[in-house]
Amino acid sequence: MQNVYSSVTGSVPENYDRGLGPVYFADFAADLAARIATGNPSRVLEIAAGTGIVSRLLRDVLSASVDLTVTDLNPPMLEVARTKFADGERIAFQPADATALPFPDHSFDAVACQFGVMFFPDKEASYREAYRVLSPGGRYVFSVWDSWRHNRIGALIDATVAAFFPADPPTFFQAPFAYHLIDPIKEALIDTGFRDISIAVIRREQQIADLPQFARGNTYGSPLVDQVRARGGVDPDHLVAELERVIGREFGTNPCRVPLQAIVFEATRR
Repeated sequence: MQNVYSSVTGSVPENYDRGLGPVYFADFAADLAARIATGNPSRVLEIAAGTGIVSRLLRDVLSASVDLTVTDLNPPMLEVARTKFADGERIAFQPADATALPFPDHSFDAVACQFGVMFFPDKEASYREAYRVLSPGGRYVFSVWDSWRHNRIGALIDATVAAFFPADPPTFFQAPFAYHLIDPIKEALIDTGFRDISIAVIRREQQIADLPQFARGNTYGSPLVDQVRARGGVDPDHLVAELERVIGREFGTNPCRVPLQAIVFEATRR
C-alpha cells in the first residue's frame, strides 16, 4: 500500500488538525502519551506524528528533561505541529520515513506512533526500524484503528464518497481501517524480535461539537480531496454537504456522537 499521506500539501494539514483532530485523535492521543510516560523514558521518538496532536500531549506528560524527537514523512504536517510549542521546549522536529529512520541504533528509550502504521508501505520494515533505534528494554507503543464493524463512521464515509463515483470510487477511507487483525500484527512484532507484547482495545464515543467542520475535515483534511479532484466532475464542497447530512442522519445532530474503536500495541525490545 502506498503511503497516501506522503505528499500532503496546501490546506490539508490545517483541515486535518482542526476538523479531524478533536474527534478522531485527541482522546486516543492522551491514552498513548500516558502509556509512553509510564516507562519513564529519557529519549522519546514519535513517528508519523502528523500535526503534533500526540506530540503536544507527550511534551505535557513527560519530564521536562526528556528529549522528544518528532518526525513525519510530510514536512507541511510538521510545520503545523511546530506551532503548538513555545520556544525553549525540549523538542526536535525532523522529516523522516518510518521505514528508513535517519537515527543510529539504540537512540531512544521509547517510540510512539498513533494511527500511522496502517499507511506504511512496508509495515515489517517499520517494525524493524523501530526495533533498531530502540535501546535494549525500550518500548514501542502504537495504535491502529479497528475494523469498519467497530468504526461505522469509516464505512459510512466510504459509501457516501463511492456514491458520487460509482465507476471508480476513491479508496482513501478503506486504508485507515484495513490493518486491524491482531494475530498477524503480533506475529510480525515477534518475528522482528519484540517481546512482552500487550494489546488493548479502546472504545470511545466522541461528541462532534462542529459537524460542518468535521465533514469538511473528512473531505479536505486528507488525501481524499486529491482523489476526488483527480476523478473530476464533483465539487468537493458538494461532498462536504452530503457528508454533513448523512453523518447527522446516522449519528444525530443534538448532539452528534460517533463510536470509535482502536487497538493499542505495546512491545519491548530485547
